[in-house]
Amino acid sequence: MGIRDDAVEIRAQGWRTLAALHGLIEATLERELQADYDLSVVEYTVLDALSRQDGWHMRMQQLARAAVLSSSATTRLVNRLEDRGLLTRILCQDDRRGIYTELTGQGWELLTRARPAHDAALARALAEAEQTPELAPLVDVLHHLPAHSKAVL
Repeated sequence: MGIRDDAVEIRAQGWRTLAALHGLIEATLERELQADYDLSVVEYTVLDALSRQDGWHMRMQQLARAAVLSSSATTRLVNRLEDRGLLTRILCQDDRRGIYTELTGQGWELLTRARPAHDAALARALAEAEQTPELAPLVDVLHHLPAHSKAVL
């Protein structure tokens, strides 16, 4: 194996390790949120992303990026959450083609109840991952991210 092949394998191993950490965290969060709040991880992600915006609203394409979904999957998700009364859509005043998605009072209340459980489940998943030698370095990196850094949304 040459140097170039080694670099490719190192990147591939890094990606597999990152995917393993993501899978462990997502499975832990999914169990917690589904059992107690009837929310999937992606539904929670949407409510959380909306709560962090001024006025609790975002354009649909921003929401798709935040949830890491296609436009059509985002539309289906927004339909489900709107049917549950957790968010609503509003036409943009400046651009009638633009649609905002906004958190409702009911959505805000559910998110407020679910957030401590989400945060505790995340802490448990990271603590579990720290006990796995392959995952521990990634968890250490997460613990040392600057508190003021913005999420990629």
